Amino acid sequence: MIDSLQAYRNYLQKEKNYSSHTITAYLKDISDFNVFLGNEDAAQALETVQYGQVRSWIVALVEGGISNNSVNRKISSLKSFYKFLLKSKQIEINPLQKHKSLKTPKKVQVPFSEKELEMVFEENDYPDDFEGIRNRLIIELFYTTGMRRAELISLELSNYSSYTKTLKVLGKRNKERILPLLDCTVVLLNRYLEVRKTVESGSSGNLLILNKNGHKVSETFVYRLINDYFSNVSEKVKKSPHVLRHTFATHLLNNGADLNSVKELLGHASLSSTQIYTHSSLAELKRVYQDSHPRSH
Repeated sequence: MIDSLQAYRNYLQKEKNYSSHTITAYLKDISDFNVFLGNEDAAQALETVQYGQVRSWIVALVEGGISNNSVNRKISSLKSFYKFLLKSKQIEINPLQKHKSLKTPKKVQVPFSEKELEMVFEENDYPDDFEGIRNRLIIELFYTTGMRRAELISLELSNYSSYTKTLKVLGKRNKERILPLLDCTVVLLNRYLEVRKTVESGSSGNLLILNKNGHKVSETFVYRLINDYFSNVSEKVKKSPHVLRHTFATHLLNNGADLNSVKELLGHASLSSTQIYTHSSLAELKRVYQDSHPRSH
């Protein structure tokens, strides 16, 4: 089992290009299942597991108060592991090949309105110093590029081209994509680069976004920044970088962008990932339809 897990780790790292965080999470789920097997049968090997044992683990997790979403994530890790064992011919049948995920409630992400975005830029105070300019730039980048929080934090100076007005972003599975920048974003970014010189230090390396001490910003800092600024203009329950990413996609779709273009900008591997954002544009489409069709009057 140890050899198959090590081989699986190498597969995730070298062939799938998963992050160390993702790999650790996958292996933790498999380890938890192995502990369960040990409680049931000390001699049981992962390679000889039957679906009934997986089903027993699912029942134990649910009865232990684990949410269906969390259970599905754990089983997804197991499915990936057994697909690897099948692919590498360590097993002949995948015990999870016919498994169906537990039902989960669909969460509807509510994007910010265009009015709320206008307000966050116009009604908040952004001092003309390093922190004020940086804070406004972070909001601007999220809303005008749709990048993820981790992507923003890892941006380097060399990722920005003032000549082509683009940013190179390193996304999930180390996939690079080039994002175009609006003229207003370029102006703000160039201004930020001027004031950034007042805080940069040797320890900051080439990172683009810095804290006031010249070091890398944390994920918590970025989350709180977005939450604080939008709390002044919005009563929505969730105010986060991901909601801004969702807002970026929704506003593009509402204003006529095609789904494939939005998919490329977001860095999604498939259209199915992008389609979760279409419910909001559908709501806008319904409003236009109701306002415009002669039979609606």
